Amino acid sequence: MSVMKVLYAASEAAPFIATGGLGDVAGSLPKALSQKYGDKIDIRVIIPLYQNITDRSGFEFAGKTTVPLAWRQQYCGVFKLKMNNVTYYFIDNEYYFKRNECYGHYDDGERFAFFSKAVLFILPMIDFVPDIILSNDWQTSLIPVYLKTKYASYSNYKNIRTVITIHNIEYQGIYDLNIAEDVFDIHGKEKSIIEYNGAINLLKGAMETSDIISTVSESYSREIMDDFYAHGLAKIISSNSHKLRGILNGIDTDFYNPETDSALFENFSSKDIKKKYLNKLNLQMLAGLPQDENIPIVAIISRLVKHKGFELIIHGIEEVLKEKVQFIILGKGDRGYELFFKSLQDRYHDKVAVRIDFNQDLARKIYAGSDFLLMPSISEPCGIAQMIASRYGTVPIVRETGGLKDSIRDCSLGSGNGFTFYEQNPRVLAETIKRGLKVYSEKKDWEKLVEAVMNVDFSWNASAYKYFDMFQGLLTQGEK
Repeated sequence: MSVMKVLYAASEAAPFIATGGLGDVAGSLPKALSQKYGDKIDIRVIIPLYQNITDRSGFEFAGKTTVPLAWRQQYCGVFKLKMNNVTYYFIDNEYYFKRNECYGHYDDGERFAFFSKAVLFILPMIDFVPDIILSNDWQTSLIPVYLKTKYASYSNYKNIRTVITIHNIEYQGIYDLNIAEDVFDIHGKEKSIIEYNGAINLLKGAMETSDIISTVSESYSREIMDDFYAHGLAKIISSNSHKLRGILNGIDTDFYNPETDSALFENFSSKDIKKKYLNKLNLQMLAGLPQDENIPIVAIISRLVKHKGFELIIHGIEEVLKEKVQFIILGKGDRGYELFFKSLQDRYHDKVAVRIDFNQDLARKIYAGSDFLLMPSISEPCGIAQMIASRYGTVPIVRETGGLKDSIRDCSLGSGNGFTFYEQNPRVLAETIKRGLKVYSEKKDWEKLVEAVMNVDFSWNASAYKYFDMFQGLLTQGEK
């Protein structure tokens, strides 16, 4: 087989721009595939050129064109950068992307329709017609839709295979059906592809038109067959179940490396975990908590939203606060949760420290200085916080769902790497945390667990192989 050509289309990618897990994956998976299969795959990444991508050193201007979208003719500039043996393209249009935030604008549908159209429109200009286009979430869901409609008669495009990766099925790109033509350039019978329950549903359109639907963990691929997890799309998932795959995400272990991470107070390794305690003492000082390396720290680093399990925390945390323990919370989100944690800090100022913020530098300090990371998610497609925490010797406490179930095994099962529970019950949450605190009190057992947790391989190695195998199977299937 000749070199496989893959275009990875996403709305964000680290290190350029990342607001969550998608950005981390888009930044690390293509890099891992290129490192592992560089002689067999030419993988390129394409994202919007947002205003907040301020470091543009090394960017080359690759050309410009005009992209048609319904009645509009929109400017499209293309910039190019080669890094880590991966080629990155950036779609420039200041009207759509010169804004303070990536998402949350009234015209997000139009913005990402333009981006999706531009991805396909510029392929001849950059002289790269891929064998496979992998799209991610609703923002790029129109790429397979346009490919099967607008570009169906284009000879250069007819053999392109498509994958849609669902990072979180809750976000679907739902709009009024009346704007299908004017905003999305979808006409006549083509509307049925994106129509669902009387509205536009862009993710549904991608699932119908893509060759493969992938999710970010095996458990999540099974869970979304159920109405509870599918957010209304269970019927579509069921009718396309033959396309469904689940591959657990990994993390960039070069970036998340306690031996070299410049954000830490002290660098350390699994062979020298004593220095982890220095990170702990410095973190306690930074957080305004009593400095004592013998007090266990439970960290929460998360968006403060309901599906992350915060109702369980609200009703279970005060039972745990009776113990010798400290909590450090970093995140922002729903105002009610922010106010709750602020109130908790006021009442337990020597045990609870709260920072309402999204701060990656501080997050890495917390990962390194804490003893536990709490993730009691109701739904968690994959989650990478538990993997990052493990890399820094911080033991995960998780609810058994999605990628948390696939990545963390309870210590009571022998070769465990964390503490897990399934029941959505605050009492069970509290009991699970207390199980962890009990192991923490046995110093030798605890340090043995920390060392084991740090040595779990959460790199992309295994998952990169699964992606490459999926790509190969897709192309072989296309040749039949």
